[in-house]
Amino acid sequence: MTHALLDSITSNSLCIEGPIHAGYDKILTPQALDFIQQLERNFGQKRLDLMQKRQDRQKSFNQGTLPDFRKDTQSIRDESWHILGTPAELVNRTVEITGPVDRKMMINAFNSGANVFMADFEDASAPTWDSMINGQINMYDYARGMLSFADESRGKTYVMNEQTAILKVRPRGLHMEEKYITLDGQPLSAGFTDFGLHMYHNALALMQNPNPSIGGPFFYLPKLESYEEAALWNDVINYTEKALGIKHGTTKVTVLIETLPAAFEMDEILFALKDHIVGLNCGRWDYIFSYIKRIGCTNKAYQLPDRSQVLMSDAFLKAYCLLLIQTCHKRGAHAMGGMAAQIPVKGDDAKNQAAFDKVKADKVREVSIGHDGTWVAHPAMVDLAREAFESVMTGPNQLHRTRDEITISQQDLLEPHQGQATEEGLRENIRVGVQYTGAWLNGSGAVPINGLMEDAATAEISRTQIWQQLKFGTELKDGRCVTPALVERLFLQEMRTLKKDSIAIAQAGDRLEDASRLFLQMVLDTELAEFLTTPAYAEINEPNS
Repeated sequence: MTHALLDSITSNSLCIEGPIHAGYDKILTPQALDFIQQLERNFGQKRLDLMQKRQDRQKSFNQGTLPDFRKDTQSIRDESWHILGTPAELVNRTVEITGPVDRKMMINAFNSGANVFMADFEDASAPTWDSMINGQINMYDYARGMLSFADESRGKTYVMNEQTAILKVRPRGLHMEEKYITLDGQPLSAGFTDFGLHMYHNALALMQNPNPSIGGPFFYLPKLESYEEAALWNDVINYTEKALGIKHGTTKVTVLIETLPAAFEMDEILFALKDHIVGLNCGRWDYIFSYIKRIGCTNKAYQLPDRSQVLMSDAFLKAYCLLLIQTCHKRGAHAMGGMAAQIPVKGDDAKNQAAFDKVKADKVREVSIGHDGTWVAHPAMVDLAREAFESVMTGPNQLHRTRDEITISQQDLLEPHQGQATEEGLRENIRVGVQYTGAWLNGSGAVPINGLMEDAATAEISRTQIWQQLKFGTELKDGRCVTPALVERLFLQEMRTLKKDSIAIAQAGDRLEDASRLFLQMVLDTELAEFLTTPAYAEINEPNS
C-alpha cells in the first residue's frame, strides 16, 4: 500500500499490489474498493465454481459429447416472453465502433459518427495495471463531461464533439483475474473489478448528466458460455443497482455470443438477463476460436481450413448468425452483427479500395439477413457501414424481421467449413500470433497488422489452429503433413522476418523474443490451454527473460 487514502482497506484484507500514481486516488477510493470487495465476497466463489463447470463440460466434449440445446431449459425456449425493454439511447445502434480505453483513441471513437462506442477493457486492451486504472479515470471524466486530451508531442488537443456516440463498456471476462488487487491473498475477478469501479463512480453521474449524448450504465458482457453464467451477471447487476440506489432494470447489457456453447443457450441467456439485456452480438473471431477449442481440439471431423476460408456466409458461422437474429427478434432484443477489422493503409489506394469493398459486402450481407447494427474498428469505416445498412434498413432496427421461416439444428451449428490448409495459412498464423503476442506483452491490446486492427481473438485463433493441425497431422494442400518439425522450421523463418520488420519491432518493443517463446510453447504443448492471455498475463510488463 503506497497511498494514505488506501490505508483503511488493509484491515479488510484487500490489498493494492500496483503502484499508485497521480490521479489514481480518484478511482481507488476506500469506498469504491469496499464496493468491489463486496462484489467479490458475494459472487467470487460462484464465479470460480462456474469456471470449474466449464472445465467439466470440456471433459465431456473431449470424450465425444457434442454441444446441443439443453433439455432442462426447453420451457424457456418454448414459452412466450420478452425482454423488459430498450432505452431510447439504444434503439438505433446501426454502427458501433470498438476500441481500447486509451484516452485519445476513445475521443476519436466518440467523435467518429458511430451510434455507440464500446470502450473495451478486454480483448482490445492489454490488462496492465496502468492501462486498466487510466481507463477507469477516462470513464470517470467522460461521465462528468471532462474527457479531453492534450498531445504535447504533436501540439494537438482532442476534445469531445457536441454530439457523440453513446458509451458501452466491456469489462474483462469471467475467466480473467486482476492480479494487482487481492482479497485475502487471492486476486479479484477482473470483470467484477472493471464493472464495479465503473458502476460505483459513474452510474449516477451518467444518468444525471444533462447532455443527451451521455447515456446510462450500459455494458457489453464477453465470453459467456452458459445460462448460469448469465444468471451470475444478473445477480451482480441486481446487487449493484440495489446497493447504489439505482432503479431496477436501469443497467443495460448486450451479450457477445462468442463461444460455441453459448450459441445453444441464446434464449436462456436472454431470459436470465431479461430485465437488463437489450441484445446479443455475433463475436465472430472469438467464436471461431471457441469452435476449435471446444470440439475441434479432440474431434478430427471439426478441423477448419485456413482462416481466410472460414467465411460468415457459410457453414456453422452462417447458422449461428441466423439463429441469433431469430432468437433476438423473437424476444424484442437487438441482433448485432460482427466486426469489420479493416483499417486504412496510408498511401495505398488500391489496398484501401479492396478493404472498403470487402467491408461493404460484409455489411450488406449482415443487414440483408436481418441484423440491426454492426461493428467497425476504425472511424474511417463508420460511414461505409452506415451506408450499407441504410441501403436496406429503413428504420432504426429490424426487430420486425422475426425470421420464423428459419430452422437451425444442432448439425447446422456444428457444420465445419470446407477448404484446405496451406503452408501460407500456417505461416500467417505464426506471424500474426507472435506479432500480436509481442505487442500485448508490451502493453497494446489493439494492434494494426496487415491492414487489420487485431485483438486477442486473432492470436487465439492462430494458436489453436496450429495446435489443432499438429494434433491431427493435418495434410496441407501440397501433400505434406503438419508436424512439430515443420512448425518449428517455419517458426524460425518467420521469426527472422519479424525481427527485421520495423512495425513489429516498434509494437513489441523488447518483448518479441518473449512472445516467440510463449507462443511456440503453447502450440507445442500436449494440452490445449484455455487462453493464451492467461499465461501471458503472468509475464506482462515483466523484464525480458
